[in-house]
Amino acid sequence: MPTEDELFAAVEALLEGEEELPPPAERTRLREAAGVKQAQVAQALQTSTQTVKNWEAGRTDPRPPRRQAYQRLLEGWAEKYPKPSGAPDAASAREPAPEKFTRPAPAKQTPETPVAVTPAAHAEPALAMTRPRRSVMRTAEPKRASAAATDPRFANGPLGVLDGDGSLYCVGGLVQDCPAKTLPALVDWTLSEAQLGAPRLHPSGKDADPLVVLTAAAAERLGLPLHLEDRRGLRLQEDHKVVKQLTRAKWQLTRRGFGPWARIYRPAEGGRRQCVQLAVLPWGALDTRSWGATDQLEPADIARVLGTYAARVITPRGSTAVSGLEAMTALRPPTRAVKDETSDTWVSGPMPGSLTVAVDPAPVEAPDEHPVAAALYPRGHQRTPAEVLDEEAYEWVRDPELLTDAECARAFAVGIDVNTAFLAAANRLVVGLSSPVHVKAPAFDKKTPGSWLVDLSGIEFDPRLPNPFTPHGTQPDGPAWYATPTVAYAQELIDTYRLPAQVLPLEAWIRIEIGAYLDPWYKRISEAYKDTMADLGVTSDLSEAEFLTAMEHHKATDPALAAVLSAIKSTVKGGIGKLRERPKSIRHKFGEPWPALERPTWRPDIRAAVISAARVNMHRKIIKTALATQQGPPPVRQLLLDQDALIPIALLSDCAVYLCDAPSPLHLLPHTADGKPAPGSFRLGVSPGMVKHEGTQELLWAVQMLDEGHNPARHIKGTDAALDGE
Repeated sequence: MPTEDELFAAVEALLEGEEELPPPAERTRLREAAGVKQAQVAQALQTSTQTVKNWEAGRTDPRPPRRQAYQRLLEGWAEKYPKPSGAPDAASAREPAPEKFTRPAPAKQTPETPVAVTPAAHAEPALAMTRPRRSVMRTAEPKRASAAATDPRFANGPLGVLDGDGSLYCVGGLVQDCPAKTLPALVDWTLSEAQLGAPRLHPSGKDADPLVVLTAAAAERLGLPLHLEDRRGLRLQEDHKVVKQLTRAKWQLTRRGFGPWARIYRPAEGGRRQCVQLAVLPWGALDTRSWGATDQLEPADIARVLGTYAARVITPRGSTAVSGLEAMTALRPPTRAVKDETSDTWVSGPMPGSLTVAVDPAPVEAPDEHPVAAALYPRGHQRTPAEVLDEEAYEWVRDPELLTDAECARAFAVGIDVNTAFLAAANRLVVGLSSPVHVKAPAFDKKTPGSWLVDLSGIEFDPRLPNPFTPHGTQPDGPAWYATPTVAYAQELIDTYRLPAQVLPLEAWIRIEIGAYLDPWYKRISEAYKDTMADLGVTSDLSEAEFLTAMEHHKATDPALAAVLSAIKSTVKGGIGKLRERPKSIRHKFGEPWPALERPTWRPDIRAAVISAARVNMHRKIIKTALATQQGPPPVRQLLLDQDALIPIALLSDCAVYLCDAPSPLHLLPHTADGKPAPGSFRLGVSPGMVKHEGTQELLWAVQMLDEGHNPARHIKGTDAALDGE
């Protein structure tokens, strides 16, 4: 308990008060009169430029000891640059005049009542409008309403970026003062006062925990090192003083410990979660391959990037791959509340259409180190196509000897890239929800998800075409395991072109319980992708020429939104990849289970189905494009094309490279007589599954690439596509 002297001293301090700072407009006037930049003030006071901007905008006021120094600076300038006669007095300039906005004026408030008009957690942060307790940020009306707008628990949005001076930058420009100087105090304050978090994405799901992002200065303030010594495990030592502080305060860490993304929690009380997510920027929480240079931005801009992503996809919980997987679970929770008839109480039960429990894969679907596969094959055994499912993305190059004279007369190599190909493949894709069931000599059913052992080597193609049944584009030489979309496409080719072949599976691992599990995930992320592209000036109503022009400059339109776009695309690929996460620990032993196998979402069969669907979608459009450009009739009983057909020379995942007379895809892709894209062929546009221009190089460059055994699709942009995350 405080002593009487301490209480009276505190009261006297309140009575004396602090000398009032000039109003925000006067602060700006004095600095500009002195010819000093905000960055210079920030450097002198050892704070960030954004913090000085907030002082001059009236969003925040400095706190001791910077307050006294800032006060002295302003007083000195005031003596040198007095206010011109006739200027408004301080009282009239104390509050900045509100900017115009389109929504109706809020109801009249008393001076003591803050006006809160910002939809926080899942509103568009760059478009939100907030008036917090001590700060004002005015921007335009968000595009669409959100449940968070009426949820007072998350009034300040899903996340905040904490800087070294204690300023917590939230979405919509809101800046809160965080008094915490230790990590336990930060967690307590976040849960009790910060009003951060986001509402659940599904009625049976869970609200998103608040996310606090720590800048380097904030990490140092809280006693964290700027670099992790454990570069392999990427976690803080268990005997570090900060970890001990958390332990003494009865806080717990998850099994992955205190790393770049740390979850600090206590067991839920009364059904209320007590958990805070931390992202430590100096430890590499934001991978540059996904987020670009976001971690180098000012805290307010970091909050804008992450807040926009949270509003459109999900509050980040780790890497974009982790967030992609978390979005699947948030949109399709494994359980729901059901009524127990015997006890007449509500209990947890499985959610129809969701992945509810972890299941073992079929042996052919399991990676080598999985217990199921390790029990059948010794370490180092190279499994054959008849022993393992190998559904991967394309990496194929055409034999340069197969280039035609017409192709060699063309001047350019033009690359086109499918927008979010894996996301498009997930649309309406039926996958298995239950354990695999083994069957012998089954009749193939394209509506049954699973893995099928079938011989597709009898289906022959024009030698210039890639084979759709293998990732390397070469013809299979016997029975092999395929996911349902691949076998269904084989049947489609046989039926469409009356090919002399049959689909006769020898055996299969099928799923009885099925559903379009990824549909909500597809819808949410595709909307996020299209909304972000629209904000960057690329919309679905553009003509093909306008689309190509817009794509040339869209990333420069708003670098922050460009970072959001990059993260969304990484979320798709990473989320699909996480469905077959391999062991990461150096202590893992071959044949032993690893933590990821405990998740219901560890499903290599679903990953295989998505990649299979993406690959055959690519091949289907290659065939349609070739048929639309050849002079002769469609092939019957054999898939041979004439010399005029447009056929790619290289493929890399979702990128195809063609030889063309002109450098633009406008002169490459086929159109009908009325100017519309040829049915079923590649089509320029912004939506998932449509294509964009990937890059153009000269013919000799492409031919040299082929001669040297390199893939032109990997380098058509002038860089390594894999390094760019494409």
